[in-house]
Amino acid sequence: MNGDWLLRGCDGRLTVYLPSDDAVLCRAELAPGGPWEAPRGIGGEQRVRPGPAVGQGADGYAHLAAWRPTADGGSVLVHSTHFRPRLAPLDWSPIGHPNRTGDRTGTPAVAVDARGRAFVFVRNGGGGVSVLVQREKGGWYPWVDLGGQRVHEQLTAVTSELGRTGLFAAAPDRILHWRQEDPNRRPVRAESLDVSAEPGTLRALATSAEHTTLYFTDRRGEVCAWRPGGAPVPFLTAAGPGPVSAVRCVIEGNDCTVLAQRAASGRIAFAAYPTEQERAGAWWTESGPQLPADATVSVALDEHGELVAATLDPSTGTLMLTRRKDEPGLALQAWREV
Repeated sequence: MNGDWLLRGCDGRLTVYLPSDDAVLCRAELAPGGPWEAPRGIGGEQRVRPGPAVGQGADGYAHLAAWRPTADGGSVLVHSTHFRPRLAPLDWSPIGHPNRTGDRTGTPAVAVDARGRAFVFVRNGGGGVSVLVQREKGGWYPWVDLGGQRVHEQLTAVTSELGRTGLFAAAPDRILHWRQEDPNRRPVRAESLDVSAEPGTLRALATSAEHTTLYFTDRRGEVCAWRPGGAPVPFLTAAGPGPVSAVRCVIEGNDCTVLAQRAASGRIAFAAYPTEQERAGAWWTESGPQLPADATVSVALDEHGELVAATLDPSTGTLMLTRRKDEPGLALQAWREV
């Protein structure tokens, strides 16, 4: 999944969204902190291509986007909304193609603004980025080409604390940035960063009312934090490949950011530091069993505002979960399969 696939719903229950062959599955807690239901498919028998995306609004609703194959050999993007963890998600609904017709052009990314409108971003056939914005009263506005050149496959979308959407995309020699300056208008090109990021390592998080922080791995293997308007700060050697998962939480009364990443050892590595204070330093602590190379991790907050982390082994579908212990620091419970 492109985006955080472990989410807390509006009723406090956790939900996970899991790609599986030609489908997307979801699982939810039967009660906050309780047992989990069996996996169920989104959209019935409708098939989707690999690389779906998920985003969540302040209302707790999850919005998903994926490519669906068409009868003529092309693809069309589809969208689904999941209102509550125990309810079934809506069926996949077609939302078009950034170039009107054709095959898949890139992995979508989803953000949801303060008004609950989904923004679906995707690389288009010209190598730039296009966006589709949901109407408040149903339907979608037309596709808009936001520009850009030679952007990589993976995009990362984000919603600020003010409820405005933004997007980051990596190109061969820079990171491109779009942001929504006005809540009534689409995102526009903003400051870019002249740096080479490892493809597929971008992840963004709202870290204050003023700032969104982009995390990426540079060519030296360092995890960097960049807040537009400032310089990127390399502060941590990447534990492994791929993007970090990030969440803000309170640890011993302090506003902290927790990062998680599958380490080269196969275990999950965690790091925590005071939010927006990367220069204070951070270090990885590994946890849990060794996992396959394609395993992923996602972090979120539970109904009590405490850290919870999930890992998925895509080859077996095994889902494991851990939570922060009720003790000082970032101590975690034993991982358990759910």
